Formats: sequence, structure tokens, C-alpha cells
Amino acid sequence: MTARYIREEHHIFRDAFRKFLEKEAYPYFHEWEKQGIIPREFWRKMGEQGFLCPWVDEQYGGFNADFAYSVVINEELEKVGSSMIGIGLHNDIVVPYLSEYGTEEQKRKWLPKCISGEIITAIAMTEPGAGSDLAGITTTAVRDGEHYIVNGQKTFITNGIHADLIIVVCKTDPKAVQAHKGISLLIVERDTPGFTRGRKLEKVGLHAQDTAELFFTDAKVPAENLLGEEGKGFYYLMEKLQQERLIVAIAAQTAAEVMFRLTKDYVKERTAFGKKVSQFQTVQFRLAEMATEIELGRTFLDDLIELHMKGENIVTKVSMAKWWITEMAKRVAAESMQLHGGYGYMEEYEIARRYRDIPVSAIYAGTNEVMKMIIAKNLEL
Repeated sequence: MTARYIREEHHIFRDAFRKFLEKEAYPYFHEWEKQGIIPREFWRKMGEQGFLCPWVDEQYGGFNADFAYSVVINEELEKVGSSMIGIGLHNDIVVPYLSEYGTEEQKRKWLPKCISGEIITAIAMTEPGAGSDLAGITTTAVRDGEHYIVNGQKTFITNGIHADLIIVVCKTDPKAVQAHKGISLLIVERDTPGFTRGRKLEKVGLHAQDTAELFFTDAKVPAENLLGEEGKGFYYLMEKLQQERLIVAIAAQTAAEVMFRLTKDYVKERTAFGKKVSQFQTVQFRLAEMATEIELGRTFLDDLIELHMKGENIVTKVSMAKWWITEMAKRVAAESMQLHGGYGYMEEYEIARRYRDIPVSAIYAGTNEVMKMIIAKNLEL
């Protein structure tokens, strides 16, 4: 059943985007996994076809698309492979900061190129000693005349190698009594003096997704690159994390649906002891359980998307969705690999890649333990 927020124009858009991916992504994805990066040329093709940040205002090159277009894009990218998450991060996590908190000059300077694919973005929150605890970051930005001097290190940065524009979470007031009140967001450009990239990190999964370390050694960032107001960074992050966690839930839900389809098809074809594997009651029960959990996830997720599109506060529920759906997808991955037997452990089978890729969804955008802390707090426990 199609979700209520999906209309005819979204179906048309999905068909067009799927055809684009069938031509430009599916045939090359395995090679991108081996190369450890998605080519910039693919980003430019996405931009040329209007698949990057379609929600942005027309005056900057977008077409004021509603969030349902973002849902379609993220679902179809996930069907190709989880390593495509860097595009969703650019579209629906990083660029919204520019659109929401940027000055008119900043928006005119950068948004059109974010839409065309000329600029790839990233957001640098995590540090070697600070992950989900954003108030614990140590990267500093000290005002010096017309510049901020930035010092620190970031790690696990999605799009870290490709990124031309990075929103860096830093402390402009390290002495603030309440640590979170000293946090600001700075926009760091590719050629900033004192900014360097470390190695492209080798991960268990998401092999085509470029993840990197970033270093700032007396990096000289123009004061005009401050995003929003000084000291308000933590609050901006809190406002935008609702959508970020929703995007993670959408990808995990889609991955679970893909893995279920792969497994159902496989057990209906595979024979053992003279009959189809799908005819064994134990297999039928496991598939029935998976199908039920997937349906529960989809129903909950579609409801949340509708509420989000209405502008409602869904912080508690989206925290529930992020942890439950990602954990459900991990269970589906494990069951699916087991039901594939030995072939499930072979790299040539998609389920092996899916099994590698899904666990990190329970870690990024705030670990699932942090999601439970948020839920508990909002339950007034």
C-alpha cells in the first residue's frame, strides 16, 4: 500500500530517478566499492538531472520540492547500496543547515553549486574523543580580527575526501560554564589554509562511501563563514537532528525490505532434501516473523514522515524509530545471511554486502543507546 504522502508526481519522479540509477549507478556500484569512493562525475550527473537538494528554493536553483521527494531519493539510493548515504547526507542533512541558518550572501554563494553537484558537503561533529556527546568536543575556533583560527581534529566524517564545504562543529567559547553554550558552526572551504585531510578510513562496510579524518592546525577561516550566530551551534544541531535520524531510519527500513526480498526469492529457488527451502516450516516461520517486523517498521515510519512533513515535533518518536528500525534491520540481515547458507557468506551475493553495511546505522546520528536516553528523558524518567 502506498503511503498517503506519496502522490502521482512522486511516483513519476521515482520512475525517472530509478531509470537514472539503472543507467548511472547499478552497473558501476561494485566497482565503486572496490575503488572505495563514488566518482564526482556521478554527483554532477545527479545535479544535472535535478536529484540534488530538490527542496531548495527556486531562487537558488531548486524547485521547492516537499520532503516526500527526499524520501523517494533516499529509498532509491539505498536500494542501490548503503554506500550511497553520502548523497542523502548532502541533500537532507548538511545543506539544510545552509538554507536555514545561512546569510543571504552565503546562500547565493553556495546553494546553487550544492544543487548542481559542483560542491559536495560534509558535517564534522565527531572527534577521536567525542562522539554522541557533542558538548564534549575540543576543536576550538578563536576569533582573530576578520578570521577564526581553528585547531582540532575530526574523524569518521562522511564525504570527508570529496567535501568542498564542511560545516565544522567547534567551540568559540571554551570557557562557557555550560559547555554546549560555547559551540558554534563554521563553514570551512576546501582550500582553507591549515586544513588538511587524513587517510580515507577503511571500514567494515560502506566501502564506496568516502569517510575520512580532518585536521585543523591554525586553520584560517573567514569570520563571514560563521553559520548563524556564535554560541548557537548546539541548538542548531538539536533542531536538525530530528531529520537526520529520520533519514537514517528511512535507509534502514529500505535495506530491511531489500534483504527480505532477496532472501524470499532465494529460498523459493533453492532446494534441499528434495524440496524448496521455502517449504520448510522453520523457514516459513522465520520469514513470517521478518515480514511482520518489517511491516511494523514501515507503518510507524510512514506515520512519522507525515508528521515531520506537517512540521510537528517528533523527537521522541524519531528516536524510537531510529533505534528500533536499525536494530530490526540488523536482525533481518543476520537471518537473511543464515537462510542463504554458504552462499550468503560469498561477496558475489548482495546479502553479504548488506550484512556488512547495516550495523553502522545503529551507531551514527547518535548511537541507539543515546536514542534510548532521549526517549527516557522525554518520558520524564
